[in-house]
Order: sequence, then structure tokens, then C-alpha cells
Amino acid sequence: MARVGVVVAGFYRHIRDAQVAAAIRRLEEAGHAFEVEDVPGALEVPPAIALLDRTGRFEAFVALGCVIRGETFHFEVVAGESARGLMALALDGVAIGNGILTVDHEAQALARIGKAAEAVDAALALMALKARLSL
Repeated sequence: MARVGVVVAGFYRHIRDAQVAAAIRRLEEAGHAFEVEDVPGALEVPPAIALLDRTGRFEAFVALGCVIRGETFHFEVVAGESARGLMALALDGVAIGNGILTVDHEAQALARIGKAAEAVDAALALMALKARLSL
């Protein structure tokens, strides 16, 4: 049984709650322990994972949140920089499943809540690969 850190941006509370519920269901089905850590928004997810990884308490992480396109360039910055931060951590050997949704409107986000479970699957697959390679 592994310990998985679920880091979730809470900007859209109802979307956050649905994502966390989906991720927890998948983690419980797989028999893994987990902790949920909330951060304000998607930009805070990568630094939170970096801090939590330094504790050595977790074998994998699931990044959750939602970025909804608005009328300004802010969407591109938040979506791109959160993904870049997660990828940088992953390339440094942190097992992360990225479930941060980047959508045009709320209905798209609600239709993609199941992506949280897929992010759990990705994190667990990378964790298993890392263990198999003894890294």
C-alpha cells in the first residue's frame, strides 16, 4: 500500500469536491492511503507538490483543479504554467497524475470529472514504473 498526496486547487468549490470524490473512490478501490491538501488555485498545485515531496511521506501525487477560460490572457498563463510546473517535477522523477482540467466553460469541466480517476491511474502507473526501476 502506497501513500498518495492529492493536491487540489479549490477555486471552483463544486468542481473541486467532485474531483476529490472521484479520486478518493479510485484510490480506495486500489487500496492506497492518501492525504488531500487544498491550495487556492492551479498555480499553487506544483509548488505544493514540490513541498510535500520533500517530506518523503508520499510515493505519488495527483494534481486536481480546474481552469476555465475567461476573457483575458490569464487562462493561458495559469493553464500553461501549472502544466509546466507539474511536468518539471515529473521529469525530476516525481510520480504525478495531472488531473487539472483546462476548459472553455463549466459544463465541460463537469463532463470531465472522471478525469480525476484517470489522473490517479496515471500517478499509480508512474509510481509502479519508478519502483520497478528502483529509482
